[in-house]
This record gives sequence, structure tokens and C-alpha cells, in this order.
Amino acid sequence: MSTNPATARRNLLFKDNFESFAFILPAVIIFSVFYIYPFFETFALSMQKWNGISLHRTFIWFNNFIDLKDDKIWWNALGHAGYVTFIALTLQNALAFALALACDREIRMKRFYRVVFFLPPVLSEVVVGLIWQWILYAGKQDGQHIGLLNHFLDKTGFSHLIHSWLSDPDTALTCIAVVHSWKGFGWGFIILLAGLQTIDRQLYEAAKVDGAGSWRVLRNVTIPMMIPVIFDVIVLTILGSMQVFVLIISLLGNGLGDHTDVPVTRIFSAMTGTNQFGYACAQGVTFGLILIFVSFTFKKLSTKLKQA
Repeated sequence: MSTNPATARRNLLFKDNFESFAFILPAVIIFSVFYIYPFFETFALSMQKWNGISLHRTFIWFNNFIDLKDDKIWWNALGHAGYVTFIALTLQNALAFALALACDREIRMKRFYRVVFFLPPVLSEVVVGLIWQWILYAGKQDGQHIGLLNHFLDKTGFSHLIHSWLSDPDTALTCIAVVHSWKGFGWGFIILLAGLQTIDRQLYEAAKVDGAGSWRVLRNVTIPMMIPVIFDVIVLTILGSMQVFVLIISLLGNGLGDHTDVPVTRIFSAMTGTNQFGYACAQGVTFGLILIFVSFTFKKLSTKLKQA
């Protein structure tokens, strides 16, 4: 009995589609269980009053968001995260770009430098926090400063600069921003270096033939060609810096206060300190929307600059 060609094609197409779907089904299940469901559950909890333990939940509509609007500590924490992000966008990315430019040239041991510069990002944030806690520690033992930085300042004749770096509200947040930038510059370095290596070398040769110096080549060739990569690094830096959490906890320990609070620590405090899970979810939803808005804004700006 002969098979209708159209039916055979449909059966073959169905088989191909089924096999393709079967390959991605595990990923779809994992993504749905650990991403899609938690997203909707978080949004639902943001409109409820719940202590995280009892089975009883009270639906209060948008009251959590109304309370959040008047929560000055939350908005101050958002400002603190913005300050850390600003330091990362300037100090961290400037350092990453400068080192990427250096390693993109034909210099000795450039492969060694690439490995060294990428070491901080792969270290555990807990380990980094504990190491820098020891470096910035302000205590004394037997009349000697234990902290490496203060000990160095004391021995080199700069005793007037010795300071309680992590306990002083005026310097604690800046220390967090600097440590975060030190740990994170390697990611930007690798991405920017990869972008630099995609630039056609003939463009540099043509610029040199036209008599362009290093600064003009950087301004007229390198930076315009790197704009998409630079904006990607900016977005990743913003997302990573605004969500800094583990580093702060490991760096400050029990010394966390209002002057070093960031949005994620406020969310954590709402969940563990006051058992306000609904309010914590409202904070998380608001924070997520802010990050999404910033990401899309930079994405659109990057697209416009590429089309210009």
C-alpha cells in the first residue's frame, strides 16, 4: 500500500519537530521551574502579607509597594548601590580598558598578564571579602597594627593616614566599591580584549599611513569600533554592581549598617530580620524593574550609536 507523499512529509516534519522539542524539553522544564514559576510567585507574594512560615497569607494588593515608596532606608540603599556602580563604571572599566589595550599590543608575556588579570573574578567573593577585611582591618596587637594597609602606612611614615576603613561611615562604602572594582575588572578586561582583537588590523595600518598618532587612532578607530562591546560591558557592570551582596557580607560581617546597605541586603533583612516576605518580594520586583529599565535604555542607546 503506497503512502501519500503529503502525509509522508507531514509525518517526517512531525518527527523532526518532536525530536527537536525533546532535546530542549529538559532545559525548558528547568527554566520554567527555577525561573518562570519563581518570577510569578514573587510577583504574587509582593501583593500579600506573609511571614514566610504560616500557611495563612493576606492579600493586600499594592500596599507593599505604597510602603516601599516612603521607605527612605530602601531608597538610600539604592543610592549606595548606585555609588558602587558609579565607581565600577569609572575605576573598574577604565582599568579594564587600559589593560586590554596594553595586552592587545605585541608585548612580552602578554599571555601571562591575561591569566593574572583574570584571577580576581574567578576567586570566591567570600574569600576576597575575608582577604580585604584583613588588609583594611584597623585593630592592634602588641602595639602593632594588624591590618596590612594600616601596618604599611605606619611603617612607611604615613601614620596620619591610618584609619578605621570599614567601620567609618565616610569610608566604608568607598572601600566596598574599590574592592568590588578590584574583583570585577577582570571580566571587563577579557570582554574588551576580545573586542579589540576583532578590529581589522588594516584599519590601524591605514590610520598610520595617514599620519595619525596613537591618540587619534584610539579616538577615531578603536573607540568607534568598540562601542557595542563597551556598552555590553557597561550593562554587565551595572547589573553586577547593583546586585552586590556576598562581598559586602563577607567584608563587613556584623558591621553592616544603614550606611553600607544596598538593595539586596535590604531584601535579605526584610526576609530574615522582620519576616516580611511580601514586603521583601515587593522590593525585589521593584529592583528588578529598575534593572530591566536601565538595561533596555543602554541597549537602545547602543543600537542608535551603531546606526549613527
